[in-house]
Amino acid sequence: MTLKSSRRGGVPPFIVMDVMREANARAAAGESVLHLEVGQPSTPAPKGVVEAARRALAENRLGYTEAFGLPELRERIVRHYRNAYGVEVPTTRVVVTTGSSSGFVLAFLAAFDVGDRVALAVPGYPAYRNILAALGIEPVLVETGPGDRFQPTPEVLDRLAGRLDGLIVASPANPTGSMIPRGDLERLAAHCRVRGIRLVSDEIYHGIVFGPAAETALAFDPEAIVINSFSKYYSMTGWRLGWMVVPESLARAVECLTQNLYISPPTLSQIAGIAAFDCAVELDANVARYAENRRLLLAELPKAGFDKFAPADGAFYLYADVGDLTNDSAEFCRRMLAETGVAATPGLDFDPGRGNRFVRFSIAGATADMAEAARRLVAWRR
Repeated sequence: MTLKSSRRGGVPPFIVMDVMREANARAAAGESVLHLEVGQPSTPAPKGVVEAARRALAENRLGYTEAFGLPELRERIVRHYRNAYGVEVPTTRVVVTTGSSSGFVLAFLAAFDVGDRVALAVPGYPAYRNILAALGIEPVLVETGPGDRFQPTPEVLDRLAGRLDGLIVASPANPTGSMIPRGDLERLAAHCRVRGIRLVSDEIYHGIVFGPAAETALAFDPEAIVINSFSKYYSMTGWRLGWMVVPESLARAVECLTQNLYISPPTLSQIAGIAAFDCAVELDANVARYAENRRLLLAELPKAGFDKFAPADGAFYLYADVGDLTNDSAEFCRRMLAETGVAATPGLDFDPGRGNRFVRFSIAGATADMAEAARRLVAWRR
């Protein structure tokens, strides 16, 4: 007899992880590979974070914490919102999470029921729609493009058929790097509030910007759910630490879900994470390197035929329209890796309908690697 398996597990793969596996296999075989596919800093955690972890390993029992995390870390996050955004957030609304990924699961479980409909921009981070689908929530894909800077607008939402229960926004966004200006975010939040649409704001790339600072949705909607992470700006991907700010009306539901699904976030990472907020000099130096990588590639990649980019206002990506070069971005990326050793992510990861003509480059690596990647790609396209 064949045993039953759940349809919920039938979500599409995260293609970038497949690309990374192939790139790593080539590197292990002795080939020269330049990793422009992976969306993570190439730098280690800040020195202060590592030192705090060392002390904790020597002195702390590292048992469970409260489900919402260490009070000291939650209080430091509250201070961060006060200093960075001028927003006051009660500690009772701050939830420390096991990376932002668990934050999305908790947010979607607490805010939406099976059959609810949640809108999100495409191109966009694929895990949004895949987590929603696995939970029985319908992802409503909102096609965006250069005209709206790859971000959802009230006008686009009003043209969608059927009701909406939620909207996910990201500013800066993955894969485009585009941002929502303050006035537009305020207008979008007001639009959602009037129509009873729960706003979920992914703010994990805050701090990595190349112009005006990013705005938090908390400045405009106290009922918004905000999700952030120590992975990107704080360069702590493998530490699996993030946080949420939730409205009071959802706090107890999120707490009960956390207790049952995760117990608590990793204690060692939480202790180290407190120190991350005091490492701005080191972290801003990383951002300065991303800015130089962005400048270099925007100057050099057009020589290889990559000359149409989404507005890379922040994050560490360049999202290129390669429709003049290929109609199969997956095959294009496979060939690029095989023939140049440059690994990039096909746009199909981020846009199932139009991603066949887009490629994402991560600019989080060393500047020397960016320069070499550009050199190889220019030579390849000649």
